[in-house]
Amino acid sequence: MTADFSRLSLNQITTQRWSLRQAIEGCARHGIPAIGIWRDKLQEAGLAPAARWVREAGLRVSTLCRGGWFLAPTPAERQARLDDNRRAIDEAAELNADALVLVCGPGFDRDIQKARAMIEEAIAAIAPYARERRVKLGIEPLHPMVAADRSAVVTLAQALNMAQRYDADLVGVTVDTFNIWWDPELYPQIARAAGRIHSYQVSDWPVPLPDTFMGRAMMGDGVIELRRIRSAVEGAGYTGYIEVEIMNRAIWDLPGEEALRLMKERYLAHV
Repeated sequence: MTADFSRLSLNQITTQRWSLRQAIEGCARHGIPAIGIWRDKLQEAGLAPAARWVREAGLRVSTLCRGGWFLAPTPAERQARLDDNRRAIDEAAELNADALVLVCGPGFDRDIQKARAMIEEAIAAIAPYARERRVKLGIEPLHPMVAADRSAVVTLAQALNMAQRYDADLVGVTVDTFNIWWDPELYPQIARAAGRIHSYQVSDWPVPLPDTFMGRAMMGDGVIELRRIRSAVEGAGYTGYIEVEIMNRAIWDLPGEEALRLMKERYLAHV
């Protein structure tokens, strides 16, 4: 039976040592049909060249990461972040990305409820522009362990509560196995997300976890029920790309070709 990689996407942070062009070319060599692009790599390459490379390689862009990071102490700083999100929307439109991932950011004081309210206000501010540019926004809930430094949105239920104010084809959620696997309400919330799952990302949770950000493992090297979660996500109607997103220095230190071979092997075996 022929191995099916038709839904596999490389989130380029998995091969962090590669430039964007190297990652695009690596996907083309390995028959990986899509790539998730990070904005720092995009800015290094330039938007127009990057869009051309993607087209020439015959790839799709599964996500652009990231928008969000909305919160700041002063109105001027908050406005600057909204402006940057509009630039991210423009970039996603130019790349024809399936979704712009929103990592919403932490609060800047101790009032986490206020932070969440401000995130909702920020999404409301950028949503009309995203509609105009025909870009889908995927709110990504992060694991609660990073609520103080990366995102005040920490459950799929919270992300859906924010998204449900908008049409499903505009604002939805990014489901990332590393961030949501632990949730006692995971499967009911995935079912609730039907029609609003704009991207799906996979990695694994090793034990012990070596680092809150850099501790992700290759699929099969941890405790996440990856196939059960995939089944639930597909049961909610998601048919898009399955993006492998791994922040792990040991994987980053592998030669890129080896990392892609390992990723494909583990995708077939565990996802």
